Amino acid sequence: MSAPVVVSRRAFLELTGLTAGALILGVRSSDARAAAAGPDGVRFDLFLSLEPSGTVRIVAHRSEMGQGIRTALPMVVADEMEADFDRVEVVQALADERYGDQNTDGSHSVRDFFEPMRAVGASARHMLVAAAAASWGVAASECEARDHRVHHRASGRSLGYGELAERAAALPAPDKAALSLKSRDQWRYIGKGRTLVDIADIVTGKAVYGIDAKAEGMLHASIERCPSLGGRPTAFDEAAALKVPGVRHVVELEPVQKPPLFKPLGGVAVVADHTWAALKGREALQVRWDLGPNGSYDSEAYRKALEASVAQPAKVTRQRGDVDAALEGAAKRVSATYYAPHLIHSSIEPPAALASFRDGRCEVWACTQNPMACVTGVAEALGIPKENVKVHVTLLGGGFGRKSKPDYVVEAALLSQKVGRPVKVTWTREDEIRHGYYHSVSAQHLDAGLDGDGRTVAWLHRTAFPPIGSTFNPEARHSDPGELQLGFTEMPFDVPNLRLENAPAEAHVRIGWLRSVANIYHAFAIGSFAAELAHAAGADPKDYLLSLIGAPRTIDLAADGAEYGNYGGSLADYPIDTARLRGVIELAAREARWGRKLPARRGLGIAAHRSFLTYVAVVAEVSVDDEGTARVEEAHIAFDCGTFVNRDTVVTQAQGAVVFGMSGALHGKITAKNGAIEQSNFHDYPLVRIDETPRNIHVHLVESTAAPAGVGEPGVPPVAPAIANAIFAATGERRRELPLGRRQSA
Repeated sequence: MSAPVVVSRRAFLELTGLTAGALILGVRSSDARAAAAGPDGVRFDLFLSLEPSGTVRIVAHRSEMGQGIRTALPMVVADEMEADFDRVEVVQALADERYGDQNTDGSHSVRDFFEPMRAVGASARHMLVAAAAASWGVAASECEARDHRVHHRASGRSLGYGELAERAAALPAPDKAALSLKSRDQWRYIGKGRTLVDIADIVTGKAVYGIDAKAEGMLHASIERCPSLGGRPTAFDEAAALKVPGVRHVVELEPVQKPPLFKPLGGVAVVADHTWAALKGREALQVRWDLGPNGSYDSEAYRKALEASVAQPAKVTRQRGDVDAALEGAAKRVSATYYAPHLIHSSIEPPAALASFRDGRCEVWACTQNPMACVTGVAEALGIPKENVKVHVTLLGGGFGRKSKPDYVVEAALLSQKVGRPVKVTWTREDEIRHGYYHSVSAQHLDAGLDGDGRTVAWLHRTAFPPIGSTFNPEARHSDPGELQLGFTEMPFDVPNLRLENAPAEAHVRIGWLRSVANIYHAFAIGSFAAELAHAAGADPKDYLLSLIGAPRTIDLAADGAEYGNYGGSLADYPIDTARLRGVIELAAREARWGRKLPARRGLGIAAHRSFLTYVAVVAEVSVDDEGTARVEEAHIAFDCGTFVNRDTVVTQAQGAVVFGMSGALHGKITAKNGAIEQSNFHDYPLVRIDETPRNIHVHLVESTAAPAGVGEPGVPPVAPAIANAIFAATGERRRELPLGRRQSA
């Protein structure tokens, strides 16, 4: 457990802009992911203040994009503090290394900060009780904190938290040994449902997103970027753009060099008085391009190369037994190759940032998941110290991993430096789809051998995909162990002969993380292939899936020679527990009434997956019309994420994961020709619409005392294989290529 410390009032006021006269607390964390060292070597992350008015202000150092983190972590603090949540105000943190890790992705916010935030709240509660006891001249053990007050049990006296703030502020914070946390049965907020603290502003239009940021005298910019990665303009009509009313500047930006990292792509920017003028000026540029090293990228030809790659032996990442001999001696052999195309994030709010550079300093307002990456990127691009960059984090209209890369923020900063005015860069939907960071394309080949009783005795799985590492190292062809852990290395089946291999793949676009990352295509292949084996064995898919997983146990990947990072969590706290995986399968199947008779051309499909330390199973009921179009009629998702904070947001995240997963499973496909992305907007890169969503998405939460795990991402991976398996149950057609929405050629 983290030990609480009192931080300097000056440091806190500088970070938050709060008033003086308050009890101020921070937290020390031993987790390197969870904090960064302050100037005195103490690790600070989240802060709390109690004003003399009784208002509790909690600084949210994570980015809010609809997942509810600005509500969840304050709930934890308020619960341990025994604060009235109606008297809590949440203050968004600026980018500052003294807050520690502010990068909001990887589904680790609650996991990393649950215990530290409990310590902050408990520390405040202990200090308030001590202050009240001293006021009354009684022992602290005779007093208790409850409902925003401290009560003396014997006399019935009580003091409000605001009345105690100044006296408590003068006390030392309790050390770890003196700090006691509330028991689960005492929790008032944790595990219950609560409306988001931002909801009133969101539904009334008062909430400020990146696109809403304003600064006095600001200009607006739109950027024409090369269709292919690494290209540069050879000619453009600057004069025509400047003739557009409202256009003030045309600025050529340097093309991105290898590796692309989080740097701007370059291109030609039109800076104008308003967005419309910038867009019209951009149209007038008529840019001609040298398409550069990726100008010949053709996604269909690349697919064939990937599939050829996984047809050959590759780099072994995990193995046990003798797969080749077991396959050779199997009574039946089953083989399949699966393909998943590039995807793009398509958050409802495309990237947007406002930057103001003046006198060697830059101030930024951005819808960012990673404020400190913005600081670093802007400082490096402008050639100024990081301490001269100030980043304000707005609300995000979705993120899904895209907004943890600050290239669009750096664009705004560069343009402000060049034109001497604040500049807002707004990406259009076309920009976002054609020039983003892409979820990797993948081909996977699987071979299995069954014995005479239909049991799987051999499993060979090869995966190939351009790795995320290529964004940081242009020579990267193989995935690192951290990326392979995403649904591949931790394959949970109890098969005596097993070999996993990673084939090489070269990147031709910027590869980045998207919600649940490589788990998407790995779960699709593994979950689909498990059902294929069930069919080959003449067994029920759910029963066969459970038999593949085997008896409840903890999986030791090291015994198979695998490197495994466990999403940054310790295996002691987060073992790979097949009992929990079996549990969600059985729960989802039971609630979906698995095995019931359905009308013609309807089927049930099931899949399960562990990712981000959470166990999820999905049962999809799918209908397929005579033209082969699939529709998800109903879905059940069983969710075991350990201890959860806000029940409401866990439910909505699980429901959202089903819808997000359906978009990729049924429609999502990014293709390239001559280096250029062929899709441009929602007409050719559609998301699931309201009339396509299931009539019900039933969420079944597992009540658990296990440590908190991920929520935002792990609901996505089982969706595609559950749909694919339901399509097979409905029609007998096995679809091995994403997207699944329409009949595929044999």
